[in-house]
Amino acid sequence: MEVRATAKYLRVQPRKVRIVADELRGRPAVYSAALLQYHPSKSARFLRKVLVNAMANAKENHQINPEDLRIATIFVDEGPVLKRMKARAMGRGFRIEKKTSHITVVVEEDFENAGARKAKQKSTAKPRPTFGAPKKAAAGKKKKGAEAPVEEVLQPEEVIETTAAAEEPVAAVEETEATPVTASEAPEEEGGAGEEPATETSAEAEGAN
Repeated sequence: MEVRATAKYLRVQPRKVRIVADELRGRPAVYSAALLQYHPSKSARFLRKVLVNAMANAKENHQINPEDLRIATIFVDEGPVLKRMKARAMGRGFRIEKKTSHITVVVEEDFENAGARKAKQKSTAKPRPTFGAPKKAAAGKKKKGAEAPVEEVLQPEEVIETTAAAEEPVAAVEETEATPVTASEAPEEEGGAGEEPATETSAEAEGAN
């Protein structure tokens, strides 16, 4: 469906409006209105007003979303010319022509853009990933085809052997640290061992007496 808006007797040259209009044909209406808002030329200001009116007509009269519209065509016709005069030397006068324009903007519904936008709105967002432990399913409610995880069960004897093997090197290290042997203690032990027989012989002699 085509919707149009027209503005007549605009004080701007048609040639200047056509330069801007050539850049907008076939583009989305909302994008073109935003582009014209920051255009520095005078013709862009008039052209944007007509485009916004066409978008409002489509929304109010035909209930069409402005985001689904695109510019079908733009007509820029020449209006009446205002004649003015500029005084020159020797009593002469030069004529000045101030041209006017009739601008017509036709917008139509862009079905491809509308379908893509509706499909994008209907699509649901992906669920956010959860980093917690997975929930265990109830014993009575198991999914069909789901296999129970296989867990290795250690027998009591195997557990004892593994713990004993792990504790052995630790115990050996503790024993070595508890009884250190130094070079100064070695002669004393040898001397003490040599004195033990002497004490025994003295005890025997006393018994004989």
